[in-house]
Amino acid sequence: MNIPALRKLDLMLIDILDDFKDQNEFWYVSKAQEEAEGNVVTQRKSEKWWLPVVKVPPSGLSDAALKWILFQMDNAHQVLKATMAINAQVLSEMEIPDNYIESLPKNGRESLGESIYKCITVEYFDPGQFLSSMDVSTEHKVLDLKNRIEASIVIWKRKMNKDGKSSWSSAISMEKREVFEERAETIMLMIKQQFPGLPQSSLDISKIQFNRDVGQAILESYSRVIESLAYTIISRIEDVLYVDSMIKNPSLAIAGRRFSLDSLQAAEQTSPKSEDGGRSVNSSGTPPSMTLSDFMGWGDDGVRSMKRTNSTGDLDDLKEKDEKSPKKHYYLEKLEYLNAIRTPIGRH
Repeated sequence: MNIPALRKLDLMLIDILDDFKDQNEFWYVSKAQEEAEGNVVTQRKSEKWWLPVVKVPPSGLSDAALKWILFQMDNAHQVLKATMAINAQVLSEMEIPDNYIESLPKNGRESLGESIYKCITVEYFDPGQFLSSMDVSTEHKVLDLKNRIEASIVIWKRKMNKDGKSSWSSAISMEKREVFEERAETIMLMIKQQFPGLPQSSLDISKIQFNRDVGQAILESYSRVIESLAYTIISRIEDVLYVDSMIKNPSLAIAGRRFSLDSLQAAEQTSPKSEDGGRSVNSSGTPPSMTLSDFMGWGDDGVRSMKRTNSTGDLDDLKEKDEKSPKKHYYLEKLEYLNAIRTPIGRH
């Protein structure tokens, strides 16, 4: 993981922004101007009053413009996923401060609460079903869940390390605790994928605050800035798509819609990747149609080699896991479970 890789991702975002300079199918007006003209203000998120109002032609965006915008959104999302992976990996390598460890509860059950603990420690576990059963109606509740699960991961890892050095056996076997910890990490990554704009967790804030490694500090802050910019670009594109959907079919417009992996996969299928008409090469020499893998110099073989089947960590698979797979999985590797595009470890 190095600065040149992040600079390439940074350049890719700049290219995306530059590509929007020549478009003329949507524009912005102030909310005051829109209200003065007697028009109904259509904003995807009404609470963001400081943002200008998006305007599109009376008939909406043309098919070509819509495909182009979806393609740019897909590219921005690829950058977002890559920088999220880099940032998560850097944070995972930072030492956990003593202050954070001292503030932890005695065990994972106490950290999670009885109901969440029972859901994670069931015999057959489905991370998607678990997350759908949790109350994630507000940002505060999602962040609280993230903090609880992250604290339990630290507790279980410390206990496994302690049990490995001690001859005394604990109430929960090290193998089961390892499965629970792996499940918790999978949930953490799903939360990061579904809520990319979520504030940093208590552990992340503590690591950044007390980190003394300058190299890690640079990588973390740079990747976080790129991640924030990519998320902002996607959000602004969603604003345009929302207004377009309001004009073409008001019944399908959803004010609180967030981008999802499914919507982006659909966008990728309709993206004009193989068409050259209407595109120009940017000043940096990078064609707008270039994918993240092309831009970073990764081949299709490298992407295919990273595909693996999902594992929910059933307790029945403990023996098979010990024989066939390594025991430890890190954040960057776990992103494969969500079918996210990640940066190859060998290129860091």
